[in-house]
Amino acid sequence: MTADATAAPRRKRTAMEVLASVRQPKVAVMLALGFSSGLPFLLTANTFGYWLRDEGTSLKAIGFISWVGLAYTFKYLWAPIVDRVDVPLLGRLGRRRGWMLLAQALVIAGLIGMASVGTTAGLTTIGAFALLTAFASATQDIVIDAWRIEAAADSDELGLLTSGYQLGYRIALLVTDALVIAAAARIGWQPSYVLMAVLMSVGVAATFFALEPKRADEVLQGKAPLWTPRGFFDAVVGPFIDFFAKHKAVGLIMLLAVALYRLPDFVMGPMYNPYYHDLGLTKDTVALVRGSVGLVATFAGIALGGFASIRLGVFRALMIGVLLEGVGTAAFAILALHADMPTFATIMGLDSFAQAFAGVALVAYMSSLTSLGYTATQYALLSSTYALLGKVLKGFSGATVESLTPSHGLLGAYATAFIGTGLLAVPPALLFLLLGWLNKRKVAGA
Repeated sequence: MTADATAAPRRKRTAMEVLASVRQPKVAVMLALGFSSGLPFLLTANTFGYWLRDEGTSLKAIGFISWVGLAYTFKYLWAPIVDRVDVPLLGRLGRRRGWMLLAQALVIAGLIGMASVGTTAGLTTIGAFALLTAFASATQDIVIDAWRIEAAADSDELGLLTSGYQLGYRIALLVTDALVIAAAARIGWQPSYVLMAVLMSVGVAATFFALEPKRADEVLQGKAPLWTPRGFFDAVVGPFIDFFAKHKAVGLIMLLAVALYRLPDFVMGPMYNPYYHDLGLTKDTVALVRGSVGLVATFAGIALGGFASIRLGVFRALMIGVLLEGVGTAAFAILALHADMPTFATIMGLDSFAQAFAGVALVAYMSSLTSLGYTATQYALLSSTYALLGKVLKGFSGATVESLTPSHGLLGAYATAFIGTGLLAVPPALLFLLLGWLNKRKVAGA
C-alpha cells in the first residue's frame, strides 16, 4: 500500500539525501514519461481550439468538440484491463511497459491523422482522430500513473517521482502551448502536429529504459484471472470496495473535493487561445510569454507546491493551490481592459504558477489514496473524478461566451466568464478545509 495521507509522519530527508535521490535513473525516466503523458493533452484541447479558431470555426463548435477530452474522464472504465491483462506481443516487455508502448503508438497515429486530414476534411473527421488521440493518451496516463506509484520504494520516493512527473508534464504543456503555436505561425498547423508526433519518441525511449515494477505483481499473484467471474468482480468492483473500506463515508467527501478542485482550470479551458486570438495577440507573443515567463513560473510552482506539501501539510497545500487557481483564472478578465505585454506576462505567470502548484499538491494527495493491486484503477478513478465535471462544463464555455456577447460585448463576455469561473475555487477550498480538520481528529484519536 502506498503512503496514506493520514499516516504518521516519517523522518524527513535531508537536502543532500533529496539531491542524491534526484540522480536516480528512474527519476530521469519519470521526467520523460511525464513529458510523454502531457504532450497530447492540449493538442486535443486548448491548442486544438486555437487551430480551429484560426480556421474560422465558431466558439460554440470549439466548445463542443472539446468533449473529445471526455476520454480522460471515463478512463477508469478500461483501467481494470490495464491493471490485469498483458498486451499481446508487447506484454513480453512487462504489463506496464507493454501498455505504455501500445498507447504511445496510438497517440502518434492519432496526431499524424489529425495533421493529415486537417480542418478541410470537416470537423467530424479531424474530431475522430482527436478522439483516438485522447483515448490513447488517457490509456497512457493510466499506465504511467500506475508505474509511478508502483516504482516508488517509499512515500518519499513517491513524492520525488511525482515532482519529476509534474515537471515533465508541465514542460510538455509549455511545448504544446508555446512551441507548437510559434511553429504554426511559420510552417502551419498541420506540419506542427507532425512535429509533436515526432516528439512522442521521448516517451517511447523512456518506456524501453523503464524498469518493470514488481511490487504489485506479488499482490496480483493471489488474485483470480480477469476472465473468471471472481476475477472480473475483483478487478471492477474491488477497487471501490477497497477505497471505501479504508476511508468509509469520508471517501465521499474526498471524491467531491477532488471533483471540484480543477474546475477553475478546466471550465474556460477551450476559450483561452480563442480569447488571445480575439484580443489581437499574435502567435509569437503568446509563444514568447509562455516559453519564458510561463516556464519560470511553472518550475517555481512545482518546487513550491512540493515544498508546501511537505512543510505545511498536504491539505494546506491543496487549499493554497485551489485559491491560487481561482485568482489566476479570474485575473484573465483584466486583459479585456489592458492587453499589453507586461499585463499579459504577469497574468500568464500567475496562472502557470497556480496550475503547477495545485497540480503537484493534488497528484500527491490522490497518489496517497491508492492501494497495491488496484493502483491503475483507483488512480484512474480519482483522476477521472477530478476531470469529469470540468470536462463536461467546458463544452459549454463557447456557448456561454457567445450568449453573453450581445449584452456585454465579446471581450466583456470573456471577462465575465473568467471571473465566474474563478469563483468556482471556493467550494473545493472549503471541502479540503473540512478534510484537513477530519484528518487532524483521526490522527489525534490514533
